[in-house]
Amino acid sequence: MPNAFVHVELSTTDVAKAKEFYSRLFDWKLEDMPMGDGMIYTMIGVGNGTAGGIMQQMQPGAPSAWLAYVGVDDIQKSTAKARELGATVVVDVTPVANYGLMSVLIDPTGAHIALWQPKGQM
Repeated sequence: MPNAFVHVELSTTDVAKAKEFYSRLFDWKLEDMPMGDGMIYTMIGVGNGTAGGIMQQMQPGAPSAWLAYVGVDDIQKSTAKARELGATVVVDVTPVANYGLMSVLIDPTGAHIALWQPKGQM
């Protein structure tokens, strides 16, 4: 399916508490991955299905929130098209280690969504 949801990410104000809650609620495999600069990203393994991650909320004063990522073939083009259609680009196209490229948008209704282009498609 083109442009499927490919990843969901929890930005939380309390990573330890979130990890304890979700690991006890669901049968998720949580794996911490050092990302540099002291940042730890916890990958969520669910077996079959959309993967995800847990990370420390980076925006001061922002609440904990889930963010869905949609896969795209050309992130530059998709981000520009979203902007033309009235989206606010919160995080412009940004590389994520050796994994791919992401951008974060606020759609015209105020909802957040992220775009993802894996490294293999760049």
